[in-house]
Amino acid sequence: MPILNYTTKITPEKTVSEIQARLVKNGARQMNFDYSEDGILRALTFRMDFEAVPIYFSLTPDFDGVLRAMQREKAPKNLLTMEQACRVAWRIEKDWLEAQLAKIESGLASPLQLLLPYAVAKDGSTFFQKIAANGTKLLMQ
Repeated sequence: MPILNYTTKITPEKTVSEIQARLVKNGARQMNFDYSEDGILRALTFRMDFEAVPIYFSLTPDFDGVLRAMQREKAPKNLLTMEQACRVAWRIEKDWLEAQLAKIESGLASPLQLLLPYAVAKDGSTFFQKIAANGTKLLMQ
């Protein structure tokens, strides 16, 4: 069975506008959009404040990974394009984020607890990238 949202026709820009509305409702106060040279929306970075400390988070979907998954799961050939992979990837990001925000809204978790892997360090890397680069050393201390 092909991956979630593989038939979506919704543009990344429309999806990101839906994400933006949910983030603002949940305390995001600044957003930045990064586009590639060919106009593809590559990343959404947003700021939320925790105990008066601004923390930035970055969502950067892996379009190539989505396309590989669609190929592996034998999605229809007409959908096996990078343009479709971009649409699908952003819809998956939206669905994931909505689930996380529902947990936050219901009091099951804090934003920092759920979004920490996406927190951006001063060097521009995410917390997840720092852990991945150091193996599990950071987790073993």
